[in-house]
Amino acid sequence: MRYSTRGLVLSALLGFSICGDLRAGDFVSLFDGKSLDNWQRIAQKKDIWSVQDGLLVMGGEGGGWLATPKDYADFEFSLEFLLSSDSNSGVYLRAPADTSHISRSGMEIQILDDFHPKYAKVQPWQRTGSIYHVAAAKTGHLKPAGEWNEMKIKAVGPHVTISLNGVTIVDDMIDKHPELNAEHTGLARKSGRIGLQSHNGVVKFRNVRVRELGD
Repeated sequence: MRYSTRGLVLSALLGFSICGDLRAGDFVSLFDGKSLDNWQRIAQKKDIWSVQDGLLVMGGEGGGWLATPKDYADFEFSLEFLLSSDSNSGVYLRAPADTSHISRSGMEIQILDDFHPKYAKVQPWQRTGSIYHVAAAKTGHLKPAGEWNEMKIKAVGPHVTISLNGVTIVDDMIDKHPELNAEHTGLARKSGRIGLQSHNGVVKFRNVRVRELGD
């Protein structure tokens, strides 16, 4: 009887752990290295998004942004990116699938060639990994143009954490910025699209993945 009780307890704990993993879901690739079929193009004026040698490539300004076909609420998102000199892009979070100013109506995580002289005087919240105009990232962890960087983003309710090349550079509660509420309506959004922004220069992406979190 003692053995049976222990077995039941162990099974219950094991079952709880397994269910927890299933509820969290598995990482899903958003880019197959062959096409942009998993993305919706929004506000595109020029055809600057392409697939080259298995990489997703942003080729300059005017391309609007690429959006996931579905909304995400709580999630972990990761990608690798390679910047060209003076390039500028970003990751959109909980964004509406429209042509609004997404850094305000949703959230934007900056991707920028911080080392280029033209960006020497940008604000701290404009550096790579920052929640644009909301929370400045810790600097010193971005690799130079021409080298691959890995970014990981976790959003659970209002808690957003961002790591760059294995170092946490943002750990922010986005509901703790009352002075920004009027301008940044996106901070109150519970869900939305994940997207890639075109701004300028060439930025290459690979290993773009997302993992839904939740009950």
